[in-house]
Amino acid sequence: MITRRHAIKLGAGALALHPLGVAAGSDQHPEIIRRPIPGSGELIPVMGMGTSRTFDTGADADSLATLGAVMQAFFQAGGSVIDSSPMYGSAESRVGDVLRAMSPQPTVFAATKVWTVGRDEGIAQMEQSARRMNVEVFDLIAVHNLKDWKTHLDTLKAWKQEGRVRYIGITTSHGRDHDAFIEVMRSEPLDFVQFSYNIEDRVAEQRLLPLAQSRGIATMINRPFQRGALFQKSRGHALPGLAGELGCATWGQFYLKFILGHPAVTSVIPATSKVHHMQDNMQANRGPVPDQKQREAMLRIFESL
Repeated sequence: MITRRHAIKLGAGALALHPLGVAAGSDQHPEIIRRPIPGSGELIPVMGMGTSRTFDTGADADSLATLGAVMQAFFQAGGSVIDSSPMYGSAESRVGDVLRAMSPQPTVFAATKVWTVGRDEGIAQMEQSARRMNVEVFDLIAVHNLKDWKTHLDTLKAWKQEGRVRYIGITTSHGRDHDAFIEVMRSEPLDFVQFSYNIEDRVAEQRLLPLAQSRGIATMINRPFQRGALFQKSRGHALPGLAGELGCATWGQFYLKFILGHPAVTSVIPATSKVHHMQDNMQANRGPVPDQKQREAMLRIFESL
């Protein structure tokens, strides 16, 4: 009988035959792009990992082996930032299943969210998330989609003082409520904000990114591929010469590098359940970062597709 732990090790073992490296923070990954969290100066790899939809699976052996291989590819390429949420079904539990089975334990920057109403309910949910993800102290907990944000930020500020969480923040995953989001950014002592931003959806450039930069708030970017819609537009088109100049071998890397080119971006969290997509994403965490003129050229290329 294949146990959960055995299933995950099977997936991870396949990648161990061709190691890509070790966890982020090692001297063996000096070339990885890292950026500071403004509030502390702590450096984190720019390319993180989201878990929405992709890690919302059953606990069967095949699913665990697949997710184990994906996470092994992430860590071997120097990744550390993993973002989840109780909103994502079983994603937190699957992350925890994989982490428990890994030996040695990888370096993880563990992030999740609180997504409920009420102080006691929020505390219970965050404690449950810690058990699910196998985390003693979260690196980051954010209020998801501003749900009962005043209540939960009060709790999170107290938890930060007590050392129960290192960083706190707020998120929006759907692009709505930007006015309310901005008011919280202006009035609360946030370490992180998370929102959508990509080469097609650039609304965040108007107010969110500039405000985060001026307030010294780290940014975590979701939906970098517009849920796959960007690939529909570039399918069948050859990569432009500029892609090679930026070290991009695929359209996915091209789209990620566009995001990384914005100076207010701290972390990007593409989500995938496929090993080759994870490996591709992580290649964008190396090489040149486009300057403003190159980003303008990238945008012109995209708009001409």
